[in-house]
Amino acid sequence: MSRIGKQPVALPDGVSASLSGQTIEVKGPKASKTFTATDDVTITIDDGQVTVEPRGKSKRARQQWGMTRTIIANLVHGSREPFKTELEIHGVGYRAQVQGNIVKLNLGLSHDVDFEVPEGVTVTAPKPTELVVEGYDKQLVGQVAANIRDWRRPEPYKGKGIRYKGEYIFQKEGKKK
Repeated sequence: MSRIGKQPVALPDGVSASLSGQTIEVKGPKASKTFTATDDVTITIDDGQVTVEPRGKSKRARQQWGMTRTIIANLVHGSREPFKTELEIHGVGYRAQVQGNIVKLNLGLSHDVDFEVPEGVTVTAPKPTELVVEGYDKQLVGQVAANIRDWRRPEPYKGKGIRYKGEYIFQKEGKKK
């Protein structure tokens, strides 16, 4: 039994959900999103709650059960308030600045990196060494943050690079004489 899948998703005030076939549409004050579930689960909406049940006892049905419930919960949360991921830039001379829809990254490469932000996500730089990625789609926010981080991942000897806020980088010991 999926502990996550068993829990119903509550619809708060101002958020409504409608179901047509396997497609659920969640409308809220800030955004409206849709998700199409696989045929392995059954989605029902009643009394301000969305419940997900597996069809059958197959392994795939049980996998889709918890995942579908979590995606629906993220749709409900994202329809009310944005998701936010914060990045920190460590290293001498490493910095970032946002110019409209483009993030300019100076990461010690021979050239500056121009990262184009996709639609539906906003990136701000409160400090030259910090980036904040915000949006109403959790998957898209996480993917954009991961793509920015991939330009210079934290290295284990000096800890230089782009990391998530609060991420711990295990420091290795250098060579000994």
